[in-house]
Amino acid sequence: MTTFSDLKLDPKVLKAIAEAGYETPTPIQAQAIPEALTGRDVLGIAQTGTGKTASFTLPLITRLSRGRARARMPRSLVLAPTRELAAQVAENFDVYAKHTKLTKALLIGGVSFAEQDKLIDR
Repeated sequence: MTTFSDLKLDPKVLKAIAEAGYETPTPIQAQAIPEALTGRDVLGIAQTGTGKTASFTLPLITRLSRGRARARMPRSLVLAPTRELAAQVAENFDVYAKHTKLTKALLIGGVSFAEQDKLIDR
């Protein structure tokens, strides 16, 4: 049986996964994460609740943690088709990146841009 440790994720990400109560990856995660870690594009289809969002946020956080950032420069952009999915991606990022120095900004339409602009500025 594959474990999250077998997937070569960043130790800080593994710690967050354990704290979230997960022990073994779902089939979509076990297949997608290794490919995403190498920088390959991944197209995955799975039922609701199978961990698809974590399938790309975990390798994204790992890859960003390994690289060096230029000051105040964005290094990733995730586009989501709905507010709900955008919020889910942001929540996943918060859960799994909490032991890293990475930050995120959730930007959605129909909301005052002043607050969102502050998120971008940090």
